[in-house]
Amino acid sequence: MRILSLAGRGLAALVLTLVLAGCQTLGGTGLVPSMVTAELTVEAASSIADDMVGLFAERVGPGGTTIGLTPDGSVFGQVLEASLKRSGYAIVSDQVSKGIANAPLAYVVDASEDTVLVRLSTAALDVTRIYRLTPTGAEPVSPVSVIQRGGGETS
Repeated sequence: MRILSLAGRGLAALVLTLVLAGCQTLGGTGLVPSMVTAELTVEAASSIADDMVGLFAERVGPGGTTIGLTPDGSVFGQVLEASLKRSGYAIVSDQVSKGIANAPLAYVVDASEDTVLVRLSTAALDVTRIYRLTPTGAEPVSPVSVIQRGGGETS
């Protein structure tokens, strides 16, 4: 029986997390509810949100895309909304989106030991990445995982 090194176990946990993140899919009626289980500082939430919005924008440009975002009151939700607006996206919430065509966006921020898994989801796209929290914010520690689904519209 071979004992895995600490680095090997960390890499195995990272791969398993990415695989499991890809397995969680949308239900038949829409997106999973936005959820933040990690306690983030404003600096960490801002650096993660800015990076994720940049990755999202590479696939779904802001021109003509109105994002339907349901606020949850978390620090991450607030900075994500601000980052989307800075990047040129029009944002509507549930309270004002009636009659406006939009691409609903959900997010998941989940803590695991010393890392945070973050996913932005639309009906047609998931963008996922893992970050390590640092004293000054957060830094990516995984490649970007992109899952595109047919049948849904992103913009």
